[in-house]
Amino acid sequence: MRLRDVKDTSISTLATEPVSPMGRYFNSSVLSIYIIGVLEFEVPFDTCLAIPLLNQLFLPINPRFSSIMVQDKSGEKQWKKVGVNLKDHIKIPLFPKFKSQESYDNYFADYISRIALEQLPQSRPLWEIHIINYPTSKGESSIIFKLHHALGDGCSLMGALFSCLQRADDPFLPSWGQANHLTLQTSLSCRLCENMA
Repeated sequence: MRLRDVKDTSISTLATEPVSPMGRYFNSSVLSIYIIGVLEFEVPFDTCLAIPLLNQLFLPINPRFSSIMVQDKSGEKQWKKVGVNLKDHIKIPLFPKFKSQESYDNYFADYISRIALEQLPQSRPLWEIHIINYPTSKGESSIIFKLHHALGDGCSLMGALFSCLQRADDPFLPSWGQANHLTLQTSLSCRLCENMA
């Protein structure tokens, strides 16, 4: 799969909208849950493309990607549309120089574990991306999406991310079809098993 061509789109404004009970629960003092997604590329990712791609492809697909949680006068949590400083959401870490592929793989896995435990600031939309331009056994570069579970459930968020992509073999075919779904499920199941071992 590859990233869709960037198109000129405008982001519509959204009035406040109530946060769902599950969203409130997932973003409370008791619990804070994140969804981590990894896109792997066969070539290094051009970091200069990050801001235009996020602005024109990512932000428009879900209004919560440019909203924060606020409390209204009655104490109820609401989603409020805000301006997004994309530079605050893009992380480009520096990895140590390694001589072996296995060392990069181990450091990458440790990096994912570390960022999964870090809390996102409540003063900005609850997501960030990490651009990893170091080779692993799965690709030459990776983008890690860290999305707060209050933004939506895993299937809807993954569907939103896949809507930004198109198939490399045939861009006119949907990127999220039955065949891809089965392949993705198998791949995710295998990856979960590998990470649990």
